[in-house]
This record gives sequence, structure tokens and C-alpha cells, in this order.
Amino acid sequence: MNQKKTPFSTYAVIGTMLFGLFFGAGNLIFPIQLGQLAGTSFWPALTGFLVTAIGLPLMGILAIALSGSNGLQDLAGRVHPLFGIAFALILYLTIGPFFAIPRTATVPFVVGFEPFIQPEQSSLWLAVFSFIFFAIAYYFSLNAAKVMDIVGKYLTPAFLLFLSILIITAIAKPMGSFGEPTGDYSTLPFMTGFKEGYNTMDALGGLALGIVVIHAIKNMGITDKKAIAQATWKSGLFAMGLMMLIYGLITYMGASSVSITGTLENGGLTFAAVSQHYFGTFGAILLAIIIVLACLKTSIGLIIACSEFFYTIYPAISYKTYVLLLSMLSFMVANFGLTNIILYAVPVLMFLYPLAIVLILLGLSSNLFRHKPGVYAGAMILTFFVSTIDGYNALADTIPGVSHPLLETISNFYAACLPLYDIGLGWMLPAFIGAVIGYFWKQNSTAQSPVLSQKAENL
Repeated sequence: MNQKKTPFSTYAVIGTMLFGLFFGAGNLIFPIQLGQLAGTSFWPALTGFLVTAIGLPLMGILAIALSGSNGLQDLAGRVHPLFGIAFALILYLTIGPFFAIPRTATVPFVVGFEPFIQPEQSSLWLAVFSFIFFAIAYYFSLNAAKVMDIVGKYLTPAFLLFLSILIITAIAKPMGSFGEPTGDYSTLPFMTGFKEGYNTMDALGGLALGIVVIHAIKNMGITDKKAIAQATWKSGLFAMGLMMLIYGLITYMGASSVSITGTLENGGLTFAAVSQHYFGTFGAILLAIIIVLACLKTSIGLIIACSEFFYTIYPAISYKTYVLLLSMLSFMVANFGLTNIILYAVPVLMFLYPLAIVLILLGLSSNLFRHKPGVYAGAMILTFFVSTIDGYNALADTIPGVSHPLLETISNFYAACLPLYDIGLGWMLPAFIGAVIGYFWKQNSTAQSPVLSQKAENL
């Protein structure tokens, strides 16, 4: 029987859901900040940003679909079952209560409310706002299916409508010309934008939410493996194409704003200043409402995804209890403030992203080396040694006085020996060498999991 051709509307629906899951707090504040700092280096900085903020999330989703794995833990478990659990745990905590979920509350507060609050009262009102925000997120996260339908049909279109008004206004009436690039954007705009894309955490989200997309596709009656893969990349292209357009326009808005707003502490403050410049107090309030809704649906999606993951790991605690615990922990972290959340997320992301990128590339090419666990293990082990130092270097830059002689010696050795290390890509050669060693490493037949062995035999 011939597979019935899937209409474009199906891809659009899945793509809209995917866009709704991804586009939240970080997707608003980081491109506008990048625009301010990059200035006349707009294009190379934006291109680097899009590679990690658009390309990697799509590749992460495809890695789950094409590798035949049952989600992130299964894919990472090809290195070793314990690594699969540990990596998935760290990743879900990062896109969950430690950084990404708290950020969904702090961004709308900074953008929509903080400009109208006395600085000495900011902490108090952040606590009040974040408590109400996570109380609402907790309530709706208890009923996942109904909420995601509301998100796709109402909240996301409303957010896009108002955002488009702001963006069109900024393009029609530019605030000023691009300024000179600052900091690393003046010397390495592409790689600085590349690493800035880490802050969106969307590549990590692509690995974590890939299985959600696959389930949504199956629920629409698409069950053939090739058809699922085709629907995944077409839906992903729809979502990422929309995100790419919005990223570019928001970055332009930031680059043209410096002469009016000045360079502010974070992208949330910049967004608030730009919206207030064009629409005054009323526009800032209306924007705040839309951003609250946009960040709320992302928060709900992340709470649901994380709760379901933790429930599969330790089902002795109920799903509803995990929702409550994650909401409470996110509330507490949110009250450290947006700037601190961004600051302390950087070392973690510099550690995780090389591992995530290599895992994505392995998942995409898994058929080529017949899913050999040795390839996964070799590449990830050598990448781990480099990414650990990347995370340490970022931590030392974040917290003055944090240094260790041994780690400094290793960092200096890497800088001298590894190509591209100075631009954050020192992990590439070790990952390749580890994959080659793993491919030719003679393995005990009992070391390979029965599932992977069966998959290899069926190819």
C-alpha cells in the first residue's frame, strides 16, 4: 500500500508547535543584545549565531529521528548506560530549573515591569511576579495535552502578531545607524556570535524535545520510519525558518538602537527600552503581556518535558509532584535575577555544548558506522576532556579569583596543541580522533547492547 502524501498543513501545524516550544525568553533577549554589541559586524555575528541557535536545534531533532533512538537518554546511552542517564540529567537540569525555566520568568519581568519600578523595590516585585508566574505555570503543566493545544492556536500567534508590529515599526523608522562593534565582536564576530547562540540553549532543547516532535508526528497518523524522518525535517525547517527570520529582524533592531538606548546590561532591558521608545508606556505594557504569554508557554513546555523525564528515571515520585518541585525550584532560582542567571549559565553551557554537538553529529551519521558504541564512546570521552576545560575557563572569567594551577596548565597545553582552541572549537580534532579509535577498537560482543546489535543487523 502506498503511503498517503502528507499535506503541507500537517508540517505547518507541527512546525508551529515546535516554534512555540523553542521560542521563549532567550530567543528574545540574546539576538537584540548581539545586535547592539556587533554593530557594523552585523552579518558575520548573526551568521555565527544562527549556526548554533538555528542549525544545531534542527540537527538535534533530526539526530533523534534518524538514529532510531527513543529520546536523549537512549542516544547518549550508546556511549554507556550510566553516561546516558548522567548526561540527560545534567541537560534537563540546565534547560529546566537551574537556568532556562527561571529565565522564562525573569525576562518578562525585566522587559515589562522593571522599567516602572523603583530600583530598591525591584527584588520584592520580582519575587511577587515570579511566584504568580510559576503558580500559573504549575497549574497548566498538570494538563499537558490541553495546554499545548492552546499554546499553538492562541498564545504563539498573538505573540507573533504584536512582535511583528514592533519589528516592522523598527524597520520603517530606524532609531539610528549601526555603531562600531565592541569586545570580541570587533575581532572575531562570527565565532563570538557562534558562542552567543549557546545561550539560547536550543541545541540542548533540540535533543531533549526531539522525541516530543516524533510523538506528535505519530499522533497524526504518520508511522512509517522514512515518513517520520521526512515529516521531522520538513516541520523543523518550517519552525527554524520562522525563527531565522525573527532572529535577523530582532538583531537588526538591536544594532540600530544604540544611539537611542545606549548599551544596556542585558537584552531584556534593551527590548524594554526599544518598545518604550516606539510606543510609550502603553506599548511597553502591551509588549509585557505578550512576552509573559510567550515565556509562559515555553515555561509550561519545559516543566512538562522535565517532569516526564524525571518521572521515567524515578517513578516512585508522581508526575504531579515533579511539576510542583520543578516550579518551586525555578521560582527560587529566578530570584537571583536575569543578569546572574545568564552569567552563571555560561560555564555550564561551554561545558555541555561541545558534548551536545558531538552527540548530535554522531546521531546524524550513526547509520554510516552501524551504530557502533565504540565510536560514540571514543568521540565523547575525548570531547569531555576538552569541554571540561572550556567550562573551567568560562567559570574563571565569570568569577574573579577562581583558578587552579593544574587546570591552567592543561588549558595552556590545549591552546598550544589543539587547532581552533582559541576560538572555542578545540574539541573538534579530539572528537574525530576518538571516533576513529572507537571505530577500529575491537569490542567484546557482549559489550554491545542487544537493541543496537539488532538495529545493526537490520540495516
